[in-house]
Amino acid sequence: MDRKIRVLIAEDMEPIRRKYVKIINASENLKVVSVVGSGEEAVEQARETKPDVILMDIEMETPDAGIRATQSILQENPEVRIIILTVYEEDELIFTAFQLGVCDYILKNASQEEIIRSIHNVYENNCPLRPEIASRILGEFKRVRSYETSFLYAVNLVSSLTTTELEILGLLLEGKSRREICELRQVEMSTVKTQIHNILRKFDKISIGEVIDMISKMNLNDFIFKKVKL
Repeated sequence: MDRKIRVLIAEDMEPIRRKYVKIINASENLKVVSVVGSGEEAVEQARETKPDVILMDIEMETPDAGIRATQSILQENPEVRIIILTVYEEDELIFTAFQLGVCDYILKNASQEEIIRSIHNVYENNCPLRPEIASRILGEFKRVRSYETSFLYAVNLVSSLTTTELEILGLLLEGKSRREICELRQVEMSTVKTQIHNILRKFDKISIGEVIDMISKMNLNDFIFKKVKL
């Protein structure tokens, strides 16, 4: 190899960042060009340092920060190779990441050998999907009939909601009635109706039941509750 593979690390936990830096810089063919702790910084540094490969944590300043950063980076530079970092192999956002164009994912507790191998594989454009993730992704693509019903579309809709709208949607998902929401939030019924109307408009649905049904089918309940707690 004529030059070292340039790697950007996007991870919000300091101990994990140090671990990756140590592993990568110890390899004669790899070099860390930037280390960041947020999705926004990842986008900026990807633009400035032009890495070959990015190790991208899914959840940083927001639960989907890595996904949003991945989308922005690949729109600007589709040639960069992105590897998703995740704690849970069952993370639903992994599906979205592959839809966006990431090359691989590794667990945060992966061995040194797994990390180095993944970086070399994606750099060499050798990205065969492991059987376990391939079967899940194929199943996901079969389930998705169109972009409007895709997981990514639903995530984008949820992310477009204001903090107040998210809180009200969260209460509705918990089975609270409009009157109960008024009492909990100490607001007038007209205020709650306005917020629900805004939610329906953004989701392009007629009833809140349709919104809840869509969220349930996409398994986005936990995602919404995480955003509400931010």
